[in-house]
Amino acid sequence: MGKLAVRALRAVLALVLTGTVFVQAGMVWALVSGSDPEDGSLPLTPLRVITILGMVSAQVALVCVWRLVTMVRRGTVFSHAAFRYVDVVIGAIVAAALVWFAVTAINAPGQRDDPGVTVIMAGVGVAILGVALIVLVLRMLLAQAVARDVEAAQMQAELDEVI
Repeated sequence: MGKLAVRALRAVLALVLTGTVFVQAGMVWALVSGSDPEDGSLPLTPLRVITILGMVSAQVALVCVWRLVTMVRRGTVFSHAAFRYVDVVIGAIVAAALVWFAVTAINAPGQRDDPGVTVIMAGVGVAILGVALIVLVLRMLLAQAVARDVEAAQMQAELDEVI
């Protein structure tokens, strides 16, 4: 991974992390201060709490991706230490899907006239779970690469002994 790509990815990660923290702070302030009263049309308090939790899951994934990028830059990504971060990313994506399903459930009663919106929202939740499955497949590829790397190191050590 080139230096430009690493810098660009880190800039995007930092921007998104900063933005989500800013939005979370505003939402927590609205919850604590009670400055935005609900008119009863939407259950805003549960939606705010769920949104805050969803952003936490995104932030966890962002931090883990940052760590993985650091490992790539150092050339240590093909190690067992990388699995911890990939596993946390998978968990954060699944958590985000569960949060999305909660939003869908809260929004569903208001969509009785147009249930298609609820179906579309549920489909988005399934797509988010699909992303978790894609990352799981990538984790399996990482496991194969780590196994090959260990095998190559053992063969190199044996070859060094022979020579």
